[in-house]
Amino acid sequence: MTKIRLGMVGGGKDAFIGGVHRIAARIDGEYDLVAGALSSTPERALESGLALGLAADRSYGSYEEMAEREAAREDGIRAVSIVTPNHMHAGPAMAFLKRGIHVICDKPLTATMDQARDLEAAVKASKALFILTHNYTGYPMIRQARDMVASGELGKIRVVQVEYAQDWLTEAADDSNKQADWRTDPARSGAGGAIGDIGTHAHNLACFVTGLAVESLAADLQSFVPGRRVDDNANILLRMQGGARGVLWCSQVAPGCENGLRLRVFGEKGGLEWSQEDPNYLWHTPFGEAKRLVTRRGAGANAAANAVSRTPGGHPEGYLEGFANLYTEAARAIRAADSGQIPDTGLLPGIAAGMDGMRFIDAAIRSSRADAAWVAL
Repeated sequence: MTKIRLGMVGGGKDAFIGGVHRIAARIDGEYDLVAGALSSTPERALESGLALGLAADRSYGSYEEMAEREAAREDGIRAVSIVTPNHMHAGPAMAFLKRGIHVICDKPLTATMDQARDLEAAVKASKALFILTHNYTGYPMIRQARDMVASGELGKIRVVQVEYAQDWLTEAADDSNKQADWRTDPARSGAGGAIGDIGTHAHNLACFVTGLAVESLAADLQSFVPGRRVDDNANILLRMQGGARGVLWCSQVAPGCENGLRLRVFGEKGGLEWSQEDPNYLWHTPFGEAKRLVTRRGAGANAAANAVSRTPGGHPEGYLEGFANLYTEAARAIRAADSGQIPDTGLLPGIAAGMDGMRFIDAAIRSSRADAAWVAL
């Protein structure tokens, strides 16, 4: 099977998430990275492209040039991965969608609601696919949890608790920390800090597993580090479809927390617990019975989990494989679309999930400014 020719916008020298996306695209051998506009300066873009083995004439100085020239080539890219800071998602995505090139974009959708609406319109006007990499939805035990909820094993959902805690922004970061530099700059990250960076992951995961949308919320956002212009901690109450209630906490100023994404879901018949830092385990407690440990590829793993598992039980899979699952599912959808079939986007996050995330950020900011008043999404 011919590999999908892939391009990348962003992700050049010293970038973190670009390397993750490249690894994810390689794991199952579905893509061949052949072009890139890897930096905002032509010199660094060329340097980064050559370091990755790209041809000099396909290491572009801007995404505009890349979109135009790749679309004109017979061997041009069929998909592009956008791994830039948030404020540079919409422009590149729209440029490639306009030319019929499929887009795989890092989250959150954009930096502002205006950008999000423009991008939503571009997605609807294009025949190309748009995929948003909420990578935690690709974990096998998360797929199993979603399937268990959907099949009624927990009964009607009553309570959802989700948190995403980190500590890497506990102190003010200096200019040498490029990851912190753009994430704490509202011009590049958007008005949301922690809620946009990791809070959207927590929100998306709660909705993905339960199948329930958040209808309204009451948010209390803080910027604990003096001078910080975006939030670094948030406590949010959630009212969800069907009467379920939720609590979401996200923080980047929680010492001792590295990448603490955790989810608990409770229904009439039982509960589920999962932690990203121990992702191969899912705890299931039927009401009135002993707690059960379900392991990835173990005796209790179901078809939904096994479909996105690669190695035998006891061989850990996690962050990179979760990303890879989305890239591989995207590849199947891209091949179907390019062959004239109706693509099965299955559980892939897309523009709808992206807009939900943007509404979550917007509502959280509005609520906090109104002294944690309840606001609708």
